[in-house]
Amino acid sequence: MQWHAVYTKPKQENIVADSLKGAGLEVFNPRLKQRKYVHGVYKDVIGSLFPCYIFVRFEPANFSWMIKYTRGVRKIVGGDSPWPVSDEVIDLIKSQEENGLISIKPPELRSGDRVIIKDGPLQGLNGIFEKEISGQERVILLLTAIEYQARVVVDKAFLMKTA
Repeated sequence: MQWHAVYTKPKQENIVADSLKGAGLEVFNPRLKQRKYVHGVYKDVIGSLFPCYIFVRFEPANFSWMIKYTRGVRKIVGGDSPWPVSDEVIDLIKSQEENGLISIKPPELRSGDRVIIKDGPLQGLNGIFEKEISGQERVILLLTAIEYQARVVVDKAFLMKTA
């Protein structure tokens, strides 16, 4: 038996995974934990690592029909002859999990590094990393704009290092 990717309807990954587990199949539905700015508040949000996709271990000749007709499934990737996903790929993804979730680690930054804010109310602005605030996941940036510079405090997870 090999792993295969199953394409689901939007936000149906958990429902499909539960249905297929209930049918006795081995299912892997990797989950991602991210810090996001939602309605003016920073929250930890858990979602799919691969939206609309889950991985199922099965023998295509015996189980393709059952998976195709499971509520919430759009198709098996590869159609009539499903494309296998190697065990190494699944093992690599599983090795990144902690307590069943994958977390994106904030970038390691040094004073003077150029960054872009990729999320939150200041999304899209460029800045220069100044320092971390001790005991928190927040940093101080020197924002750069035309003829103006300002210091701001931002969540470290919202930064992306630029060249």
